[in-house]
Amino acid sequence: MRVHERLESQVRGYCRSFPTIFTTAKGAQLFDWKGRRYIDFLCGAGSLNYGHNNPEIKEAVIEYLLSDGILHGLDLATEAKERFLDVFEGLILKPRNLEYKIQFTGPTGANAVEAAFKLVRKATGRRNIISFTNGFHGVTLGALAATGNSYYRRAAATTLGETTFMPYDGYFGPDFNTLEYIRKVLTDGSSGVDLPAAFIVETVQGEGGLNAASAGWLRGLQALGRELGILLIIDDIQAGCGRTGTFFSFEGFGIIPDIVLLSKSLSGYGLPMSVVLIRPDLDIWEPGEHNGTFRGNNLAFVSAAKAIEIYWGDDLFSHEIGKKAEILSDRLAEIIPFDTEAEFEPRGRGLIQGIECAPASIADRVSRAAFERGLIIETSGADSQVIKCLPPLTIEVSILTRGLDILEDSLQAVLTDGSGRQFHAPPPGRPQNSRWVSVPTATEVYSR
Repeated sequence: MRVHERLESQVRGYCRSFPTIFTTAKGAQLFDWKGRRYIDFLCGAGSLNYGHNNPEIKEAVIEYLLSDGILHGLDLATEAKERFLDVFEGLILKPRNLEYKIQFTGPTGANAVEAAFKLVRKATGRRNIISFTNGFHGVTLGALAATGNSYYRRAAATTLGETTFMPYDGYFGPDFNTLEYIRKVLTDGSSGVDLPAAFIVETVQGEGGLNAASAGWLRGLQALGRELGILLIIDDIQAGCGRTGTFFSFEGFGIIPDIVLLSKSLSGYGLPMSVVLIRPDLDIWEPGEHNGTFRGNNLAFVSAAKAIEIYWGDDLFSHEIGKKAEILSDRLAEIIPFDTEAEFEPRGRGLIQGIECAPASIADRVSRAAFERGLIIETSGADSQVIKCLPPLTIEVSILTRGLDILEDSLQAVLTDGSGRQFHAPPPGRPQNSRWVSVPTATEVYSR
């Protein structure tokens, strides 16, 4: 039994799905202790938009470390923080005509969610938060109260309150406008739903099954909020930082959120960092009213500023993402089989796309088959029914295509083998490269 099984908590998750010992990583690829290579469509759950060990960002990080720059600074003013703020304002906010105050919270996305909830309640004097079906906002108690998935909610082992769930865009199918239902409930004094402080919504529900809201629905939600005095929080923790093709996932949708949440790939290098972007008149915090020891990760400020300078100084990177998103969507449409009793549907947009499977068990079996062939890909959705493609935004087209080849082979293997047996032989027509095949099972790895 390896040390991971012997000492690490039962709560560990991803290592169960991808049972090997990883040692190095570069770009869109990971390597394990036997030198086997894997294409990464997991991407740190969206925390590595610019790939593993991005060379230009790494150079900035190393240079800062060698200069004895401030690493931990609480919320002290530092040169690294000042530079990040200048770059973020100059290359992200101003070109988009956005004006926000920037709050540095604790280093995780859930920290940003918790801070936002406190602020909107303080600003409005109301306690209720409207979240949406299949939404995921974190697993700390406040964020978990706004998370729909019952698996995570049960783990709280306590009451999760002061949040009301409403149907997301398309929840009842394409012919039902859920905004009409939401308006009726919020304007009916006998609905039993308290007027909320805010809506919190993801434009693409990353963990909830890659459901993507339409521009019209999001505009209608903002309009309803403004009519009733309800603030709009966009959770861009996974769908932001370029994942949908633009830096913010709501760009071009005709909305300006009151609050925006960013984390995951904001640092550009997998370093912990999160912020709350606040409409200036809502920045009513008193000094120290919301704090945290690790809200000043200066190394993340350095890597974040560098990533923004490299990729977001013009529209070229956004156009590249768009081209890769087209490749992904076109290929997923080709991969989906029609001559089977199972049912499949494409989901998502940009470089956060996937395939919804029915029965749901197909998705997990495909993920396992893909891992054995050298592709790391996870599932999402209430029943883990969606195969979720989340490659680095910087992935080479040849590697993206290779990963999609493996995904197609894995899906076909699962559909043609009713027993669900895992395949170890390389798929027909593919290179006989041992790095891509014969990945050990969990039992084999942890019995060494």
